Amino acid sequence: MPGECFDKVARVFGLPYPGGPAIDRAARVGDPRTVPFPRPLPGSYDFSFSGLKAAAARWAEGHTGRELPVADGAAALQEAIADVLTRKAVAACVEHGVGTLVVVDGVAANSRVRSLAEERCRAAGIALRVPPLGLCTDNGAMIAAVGDLLVRAGAEPAPLDVSVDPSAPLEYSTLHPVAAAGTVAA
Repeated sequence: MPGECFDKVARVFGLPYPGGPAIDRAARVGDPRTVPFPRPLPGSYDFSFSGLKAAAARWAEGHTGRELPVADGAAALQEAIADVLTRKAVAACVEHGVGTLVVVDGVAANSRVRSLAEERCRAAGIALRVPPLGLCTDNGAMIAAVGDLLVRAGAEPAPLDVSVDPSAPLEYSTLHPVAAAGTVAA
């Protein structure tokens, strides 16, 4: 997804890991209009950044023997990702009558994703909710942290035959808070 795209392209551009913050820093002095990176899967709500990763790699390879204009490439990549994410998310909100967009994960820390989401939500009359930067981290890390809290609270493990449907509508999800050791759930 977008975080993986940032990580892989950052490596191709010679930037450090994690790629998201490195791309964001480099993009601050770049021109996003310099490189015409593609916008993945136009006309649908699907996301795939494999073509964008490939385009960025081809662009970098085209500079072999010359200095790579990393800031411009980073700005163009960041703009492509922010454009696709925010355009599709806001369009889905409008089409389905959703009044609030929540942007999370490590990509929610990206300055261009945040600013473009704010701009597009405001224009569409959609409320935007983005966690503070300190809470915008990788989904895997967040899931591991929740798992740690559950284990410490003595939660029973999920049955081994549990069925997972990644396409299940969000309205069927539930949250069951578990009190941390020594506290009482309200």
